Order: sequence, then structure tokens, then C-alpha cells
Amino acid sequence: MNAPIPGDAANVSVSVAVPPDLAFEIFTEEIDQWWRRGSKYRVAGRNRGIIRLEPEVGGRLFESFDTDAGPRVVETGRVLVWQPPSRLVFEWRASNFAAGEKTEVEVVFTPSGDGTLVRVQHRGFASLRPDHPVRHGQPVPAFIRAMGLWWGELMTSLREHATARTPPA
Repeated sequence: MNAPIPGDAANVSVSVAVPPDLAFEIFTEEIDQWWRRGSKYRVAGRNRGIIRLEPEVGGRLFESFDTDAGPRVVETGRVLVWQPPSRLVFEWRASNFAAGEKTEVEVVFTPSGDGTLVRVQHRGFASLRPDHPVRHGQPVPAFIRAMGLWWGELMTSLREHATARTPPA
């Protein structure tokens, strides 16, 4: 991972009890199963929908769901690097980003003991203005901490899903 600008990146890691190829598969192919639900994590909020990551460079990360006005698809980003089973990088755009605004998420899968260390770095926040709505009025250190906690909650879900998916030895 590249050295971030101070205050530019949230870094989170989690150990999962599966090999890197399966960890990569779970992260990418089963993203809808481990990604938490609710308005804190999904544009759909409590509405039933799916999150999908298309498995190729240029593939979309998107959420689709039904609303009273009909079906809706929200693209969150595009895959920039697709290197199974070791690395994935994708753009990230929150729903309140203007055209051209984006951040970047890098996910690295490294063998560790009998499992995999999954490291997530969400970077690029320094390119957004200090009063950007995504920051919710928080100063940079508090915002980066909140992003780290948010990703930490998601990575806990990933670990729990991987554990439940794999029968004990």
C-alpha cells in the first residue's frame, strides 16, 4: 500500500480463518452476504437490495434495490486493480459526492498462519474539501477515526461470515 498523506487514509486489518484465495472470493463474490445492512452501510437503508462487485478491472461496485418509485441502481465505484487472490483496488464514491469526486479502497490478502490477514486502506480524503458533506462536520482526525471504525465493523462482519462459512477442522 502507498504511504498516505496524514489524515488521508483509514487503515483496518482483520484475520480470517480461511486461505487467501477463499478470503478474496468471500470478499468479492459474497459481498452482499457479509456487508452490513442499514442506512449506515447501504444507500438502500432498510430496503431489501443487493451489493455486487463485478469481477474485473472496470467492473462496477453497485447497490440495487426497489423503491416506491421502482428499481434503483447506485454505483459506488469501479474496480481499478483485480489481482486474485492477493489484491483488489476500487474507487469509492459516497452518495453525496459530486461528479468527479472519489476516494480509493485497497484490499490486500496476505497468508498469515492458517488463515489470511485482510488489510483495507480507504484513502484519498485529502482530495475532498474540508467542509465536504461526507465528513459530517468532523475535523480530519475524528473523521478518519470514524471511517476506520466503520470499516472495522464491516471487516468484523467479513470475519464472522468467513468463520460461519467454513466448517471447523
